[in-house]
Amino acid sequence: MIRGVRGATTVERNEHDEIVEQSYQLLRDVIASNYIKATDVVSVYFTVTEDLNDAFPAKSLRKIDGWTYVPVMCMREIPVPGSLEKCIRVMVTVQTEISQKDIQHIYHNDAKQLRPDLKS
Repeated sequence: MIRGVRGATTVERNEHDEIVEQSYQLLRDVIASNYIKATDVVSVYFTVTEDLNDAFPAKSLRKIDGWTYVPVMCMREIPVPGSLEKCIRVMVTVQTEISQKDIQHIYHNDAKQLRPDLKS
């Protein structure tokens, strides 16, 4: 079965190191919480709000051993008025036997307000 695993985080500043590090922390938790192996991943998509442009969050994926060949892309989030600022979102599409209701979507920092119904 192919499932989507979501996650989001925020940063305080539009700075390369913070964007990459927060993205890395988010990915690490998404991977660990859902027992994801790189060989089972179809693709990874990141979006960032328009106030973030100092780094590609996809660079964080390359810091993880064994993830060199996983396809990854970055895109800009739709600039909806009043939406959460300095936000990085990720969607990992993965082959898994975990049921949809048991997928662990991960939300860090101020992004927790995006899905208060989900615990992370």
